[in-house]
Amino acid sequence: MNILLPVGKKRKAILAALCFFGVLCAVPASLAAQGAAVEIEALLASRALSYAQASRFVLEAADAAAFDDPIEAFHFARERNWLPRNAEPNALARLDSISLLLMQSFGLSGGILFTLTGSAHFAYREMEHMGFIHGRVSPRQTVSGDTLLYLTGRVLAHLEE
Repeated sequence: MNILLPVGKKRKAILAALCFFGVLCAVPASLAAQGAAVEIEALLASRALSYAQASRFVLEAADAAAFDDPIEAFHFARERNWLPRNAEPNALARLDSISLLLMQSFGLSGGILFTLTGSAHFAYREMEHMGFIHGRVSPRQTVSGDTLLYLTGRVLAHLEE
């Protein structure tokens, strides 16, 4: 993973969020929780996610919508312009597009350029500016499962502060 963890309070908040996800995986209370644990394990094992897979996970994490079918989650997000128009459900998800999905589904406000355009490019820049994305990464790189979990955890920690 090219994204480095920050130090201090933010690191503790991120680790707490990741521990929460770990508890969900380690101690499932029902069959539904066991299914979620299997899905998170599959997500972590993925070196590159599709837009449909990423949409399903982010929408559920943001409490924006819950879908059993990742394709339905993708269409829900795209209809709301939370994904770029040229995104396809089974195409590999790019970091700039996932930045847009995260910002929109969690209702994060951005700067004037993001507010005016609502573009994936400026969503990526806002995520960098807010400190969610660190290190030398390209907005065009594909998103792995662990990167998606990391970014989602960062957003959740930010919202708790």
